[in-house]
Amino acid sequence: MKKLSYLLLLSLGLTIINACNRGDDEEEIVIPAPSNRKVVEVSGKITANTTWKESEKYLIKGFVYVEAGATLTIEPGTIVLGDKASKGSLIIKPGAKIIARGTSTKPIVFTSAQAKGSRNYGDWGGIIILGNARVNKTPATIEGENVSTFGGNNDADNSGVLKYVRIEFAGIAFETDKEINGLTLGGVGSGTEIDYVQVSFNGDDAYEWFGGTVNAKHLVSYKTLDDDFDTDWGYSGNVQYAYSLRDPNVADQCSCSDSNGFESDNDASGSNATPQTSAKFANVSVFIGQGNVNAKYRSALRLRRNTSISIYNSIFVGDWQARGGLELEGTATQDNFKNGRMQLSGIIMAGMVKGKPLVSGDETMLRDAARKNQFGPAIDAIGLPTNFNAISGKPGLILGASSKLIGAGVALPTGFEANTNVGAFGTSDWTEGWTNWDPQNADY
Repeated sequence: MKKLSYLLLLSLGLTIINACNRGDDEEEIVIPAPSNRKVVEVSGKITANTTWKESEKYLIKGFVYVEAGATLTIEPGTIVLGDKASKGSLIIKPGAKIIARGTSTKPIVFTSAQAKGSRNYGDWGGIIILGNARVNKTPATIEGENVSTFGGNNDADNSGVLKYVRIEFAGIAFETDKEINGLTLGGVGSGTEIDYVQVSFNGDDAYEWFGGTVNAKHLVSYKTLDDDFDTDWGYSGNVQYAYSLRDPNVADQCSCSDSNGFESDNDASGSNATPQTSAKFANVSVFIGQGNVNAKYRSALRLRRNTSISIYNSIFVGDWQARGGLELEGTATQDNFKNGRMQLSGIIMAGMVKGKPLVSGDETMLRDAARKNQFGPAIDAIGLPTNFNAISGKPGLILGASSKLIGAGVALPTGFEANTNVGAFGTSDWTEGWTNWDPQNADY
């Protein structure tokens, strides 16, 4: 009788749903996934087109490779767990694809396999996507894995889609002081779609680009251990709307490293290798949360080793301990700025106690009125939302209509959505529904 009643209710529910001619602007009807999903273990190589279904959970054990010619499709709402003991990691090789297209109501979640309440930084590896776009290093392999090569001559290469995806508690160390990033993009081409991705509690960088031309939008870095946005080996894509909130007490403790909002190099030696790192970022917010700041926080922007990265209409707030706000490190990097290969405009830096926000470089050029940069305004005068740097619960994101960040930036170059606001948010919240600000206590 119970079974018959259930079938009748299900049939009635489907009839009602089908009878509704829902418009695009109406609320989506979401049927929750089963709570008792079967766990499917995955290891080794994926050599044929494969689909991971929402009705099951997947446990990645060791290095799982999607080989050239194969496509891994992941349904919206699917949960993928990383095994700690085997340092589970997902690696998409050149010529392979991942199609992980979640929705705002059914994001795809890559997370720790540890129990609720006991998850931590570096519980598993992370996601590595490798492609055939240009890089300035040969051979190019990823730190930690050290085997798979990437890069080529196809800047329009397509490695698939990551959209409405969360990556949590990744960054396990494969070797001493060598961890993997939450999302690593090596030689990934512009045919790839990266949009609405949150990396939380990662044991290394949240995002790192090694060459390539892939563009990205709507990125969240939440309580990352090392750098938020790291660019190397000739990366030249555009990134718009990126947000970071740092835990002031947690930073990279490796003696060979420190924690920065941005870190950018052309390559490890600062050579003139081409293509040169020339990525463009716009509408970025990087905040250190409330509390005493760890001494390992170095710079909001550490730009070094002959990089020619450009940053527009972005805000950085927090007491970066070692150096301060903007660090143009080395003659080659400073010359890139002076010669116009690097653009730094519409930047606001506040709350930096140790010295000037600018550590090195040409301060006169940076303060040119046409650039609309502001160094050292009072935090209370900027017009940030209440609890913008709260480290528990969801932080304040949306600007009020009278905020001085609205319209305070410069016109953006071709390739970006037009937006003269400073920071990642205006008066709407693009994180709503798909992000999680407390993954430690999520029921997976």
